[in-house]
Amino acid sequence: MDFFESTGKVAIGSRLRMLTDKVTEDASQIYKLYDIDMQPKWFPVFYSLSKGEGKTITELAKAIGHSHPSVSKIISEMLQRGYVLEKKDKTDGRRNVVSLSKKGQEVAVKIQDQLIDVNAAIEELSAQTRNKLWEAIGEWEFLLEQKTLLRRVMEKKKDRDSINVEIIDYQPKYQEIFKALNEEWISTYFTMEDADYKALDNPQGYILDKGGYILIALYNGEPLGVCALIKMDDNEYDYELAKMAVSPKAQGKNIGFMLASAVLERAKSLGASKVYLESNTILKPAINLYNKLGFQKVAGKPTPYTRCNIQMEYIMK
Repeated sequence: MDFFESTGKVAIGSRLRMLTDKVTEDASQIYKLYDIDMQPKWFPVFYSLSKGEGKTITELAKAIGHSHPSVSKIISEMLQRGYVLEKKDKTDGRRNVVSLSKKGQEVAVKIQDQLIDVNAAIEELSAQTRNKLWEAIGEWEFLLEQKTLLRRVMEKKKDRDSINVEIIDYQPKYQEIFKALNEEWISTYFTMEDADYKALDNPQGYILDKGGYILIALYNGEPLGVCALIKMDDNEYDYELAKMAVSPKAQGKNIGFMLASAVLERAKSLGASKVYLESNTILKPAINLYNKLGFQKVAGKPTPYTRCNIQMEYIMK
């Protein structure tokens, strides 16, 4: 086990697989010990069928937490061994119901002594440990159901990448990247419009000179994200969050969230009470981001953009 001691928790998958292989190998030998012709992978299906009436493959898959194809394959193997029967459902001819055959029922009786002894062995093993594996597995399964390991690693990656992100104020040297990033994402999903060119060709006059701000996200010193806070001539809203774009090569680094958060903080420092934005619902990641930040959908207002089909507001806390 020196390998696992040196690698630590990052090799959890390999270690669990080794433990599973070891237990499965023993399980095969245990069936032989009790003169039972059974493959370990069949047991969840066999046990479920031994406890009641017949079930469809869909019902079995749901009951034991396996995929439909996996259960279907197991049923095919058990049919060949003569352990199960498959027949049409009397109430719905489109469904096949699986049940234990006479041979399967005989095995269900025969296996009882084995189950008693296996349970006693597991109890003995648990009594010799400080950590209860069975309870721990249940806890891990519950937690991973709430949030997968992949999702957790993605979040840690974002946190680590965020360390290399710096949010700074706009400078004239960033005008080209401000326009290029926005043109790139707009052209990917929509068509550039007159209102886009007004802001992107002249950010100084259209945004900054009117009391607005532009923030730039640097990743390892390279400008890869932009976002504007535009002063609104509106009795209801103080500023608009707009022209947010992140380079495709910086996706997944939390830059959009950091930019939008920084823009909202800037609005708050300026005494704003509400911030407005316009977007389109096909931009699911963006809409999810706005929801995460606390924006709420509002009734439509006149807009210069034909692509806009959703408008949202953020109320300062």
